[in-house]
Amino acid sequence: MASRNMTWRERVACTFEKKLTRETLVRVVADMVMVNFALLAAYTVHYVFAVSMQDPAVESPMGALEAHLSSCFNAMWVLTVVSIVVFAASGFYTYGRAYQGRFKALVVLEAVSISYLILAGVNYFTPDLLGPPRSVFLGSYVLSALLLVGARIGSRVWKMFAAWELRHIPQPVRGRIRSVLVIGGGGYIGSALVPKLLAGGYHVRILDLFVYGREAIAEVAEHPNLEIIKGDFREVHTVVNAMQGIDAVVHLGAIVGDPACALNEQLTIEINLIATRMLAEIAKGSGVSRFIFASTCSVYGANDQVLDEQSALNPVSLYARSKIASEKVLMEMADADFAPVILRFGTVYGLSGRIRFDLVVNLLTAKALWEGKIPLFGGDQWRPFVHVSDVASCIAKVLRGSQVQVGSQIFNVGSDEQNYTLKEVADAIAQLVPGIETLELEVDGDRRNYRVNFSKVRKALDFKPEWTIEDGVRQIIRAMNNGVVTDYSLPEYSNVKFLSQCADDVLTPNEGWAIELLHATAPVGTTDDMGGT
Repeated sequence: MASRNMTWRERVACTFEKKLTRETLVRVVADMVMVNFALLAAYTVHYVFAVSMQDPAVESPMGALEAHLSSCFNAMWVLTVVSIVVFAASGFYTYGRAYQGRFKALVVLEAVSISYLILAGVNYFTPDLLGPPRSVFLGSYVLSALLLVGARIGSRVWKMFAAWELRHIPQPVRGRIRSVLVIGGGGYIGSALVPKLLAGGYHVRILDLFVYGREAIAEVAEHPNLEIIKGDFREVHTVVNAMQGIDAVVHLGAIVGDPACALNEQLTIEINLIATRMLAEIAKGSGVSRFIFASTCSVYGANDQVLDEQSALNPVSLYARSKIASEKVLMEMADADFAPVILRFGTVYGLSGRIRFDLVVNLLTAKALWEGKIPLFGGDQWRPFVHVSDVASCIAKVLRGSQVQVGSQIFNVGSDEQNYTLKEVADAIAQLVPGIETLELEVDGDRRNYRVNFSKVRKALDFKPEWTIEDGVRQIIRAMNNGVVTDYSLPEYSNVKFLSQCADDVLTPNEGWAIELLHATAPVGTTDDMGGT
């Protein structure tokens, strides 16, 4: 996503930042080294053979050496330029990197063949400039193809061997997770999770477009066990790169909240659903068994019962429906080697590296402090609340849990004690900010009303939140009194305000399967996000 005020120069710069990465340049250099090594090796073999066999055309070894070197160097620069152009056009450094198996080998072989055909054409029209012997031409072509195909297929063969070896490792060692990819690691929950994972000894890799900036992870940005990839998780080649060497994936990337999702339905579907399936497919293909997906208790929608993971879903927003559809996609992919974990978070509150004031507890506290009053819509509606730090702790517990405990499971994340009506939340804030006025207004259209049972996560993972609503309110009060937040109404603190300023001209058309799956969940209802995840 790009700002609507972004100039064409900034867009060009952004494009080059994505395409001309350091890793891509390294790959280009490595390919050219292999191509030129093949050419030099073929010339060397031809020279040794000609001298040892006393070829009549060889007047003296030194003269033959000079002739071979001159012809070789002339051919090298032509082959280098041609190969770079052909390889780039063939997708070696972009989409082609996602190809697998025999198809990748054919693509590489085709590109090498085209490069040498062009070299042959140049040699035909300028025989005095190049003039490599036919045996050199053929030998260099075969060796180049072997090196380039081997370099790309070799890693896959190694992974297949590693996967075979993994099946023979005892379960206690096999289940250990060392490297974690956090998609959306620079966001609200991600910036609370990453420091906990680093403190726990994990190697953490973040994949994030950093739409909201990098400040959220500034305190851990230089940690030796942290790797940061700035990229769009909708791009296949970016995800394939990020997934290398990873034991577990925590997928937090999404457009979060009902109003933010309602800004652009196509964008929401593409990011929240289509990209999720692509991520899971790549993770599964890469041998990643632990895939943790951030869902929401908003999937329960409007319901007067106390709900658990088996309860019927009744979504009343696009945001909730996109999460239900993603859950369905993931669970259909589950098998013995790929066991996704669905975490349905309660209504999150509190502060993390990325501060938000479009969440009900945070927003009402800010209004109480700044405006001396709490505007309350639908005070009798129930919500389950959970602090962002406790959400991060629960994710860490899932990573430490065994496959038997968590594999292919859905967990509500929160606590029974923090099921509150919005009026009770306002009263708790009023106790800590004396003298404020609570204004009960008409319901604003948000029809969500649900209490949630959290016994499953408590029993399976011994998860007990450390934070209370009162603790979270005090945390926000301290931050605002200490000048950490100077204006809670700034767009950077609100998903919907910030995203409403972003252009969607980088979108590609969404896919029909996603639309059908969303429509199969429930009727659409528009809501406000004061209680969203």
